[in-house]
Amino acid sequence: MKEKLYIIKIGGALIDDEELLNEFLEQFSKIKERKILVHGGGKLATILADKLGVEQKMINGRRITDKDTLDIVAMVYAGGINKNIVAKLQQKKCKAIGFSGADANLIKAKKREHAEIDFGFVGDITEKSVNRKLISKLLKLELVPVFSAITHDKKGHLFNTNADTIASVIAQALSVKYDVELLYCFDKEGVLEDVDNPDSVIKNISEEEFSVLKDEGKLHKGILPKLENALGAVKNNVNKVFLIKETELKNHIENHHAGTEICL
Repeated sequence: MKEKLYIIKIGGALIDDEELLNEFLEQFSKIKERKILVHGGGKLATILADKLGVEQKMINGRRITDKDTLDIVAMVYAGGINKNIVAKLQQKKCKAIGFSGADANLIKAKKREHAEIDFGFVGDITEKSVNRKLISKLLKLELVPVFSAITHDKKGHLFNTNADTIASVIAQALSVKYDVELLYCFDKEGVLEDVDNPDSVIKNISEEEFSVLKDEGKLHKGILPKLENALGAVKNNVNKVFLIKETELKNHIENHHAGTEICL
């Protein structure tokens, strides 16, 4: 029987709210099973870029990561935010250890190819990008890896990589050895049929149902990458995948009633 492993991803909105972040990390630290945390970036990179006079270029809501922007997101994501989370978890007696994908070659990426839009230093990854053996050793030592959304190509280049994707590919890579449950934590009760109605949670979404909801325009842009990566995880042997409200982590772990489950 495989050992249970929770892989939990949190986003920028939670990171930007100190009180909510502390509450979440308190719940996270109490999880008795093995666990991994993956985090996004929040507004701090944009704030720092403004202070440094580095223009932030966005296309269709997606950041263009030029060299100056890469320097900033690497500092903020793999530096300030990551170490702040690790320090808070250590305070809660959780043996957290912070990583970027470059550390110990844990996640190797390939620069995204571009046809029409060059997104700059953005790295794409698959489950084969993940150093499964080393992460498993860290877990065996009862350490709690905390991953930022920075990867590398083993040629001296860093990349900005989607944190939802990082969580998904780590889950896929470790599902060979562990009974993995992947949780995307965000600011909604789950996937909502009506974004203005918090009670309209869709309890289960299959690939077919996802396509219908997408075609009907019921899914806002922010939820699409999460659902696409969640479906990718389910299709690649990750046992359970949920999208839940970040304040419901404890309730979900104990009762499995929260949020939206992604299924085949």
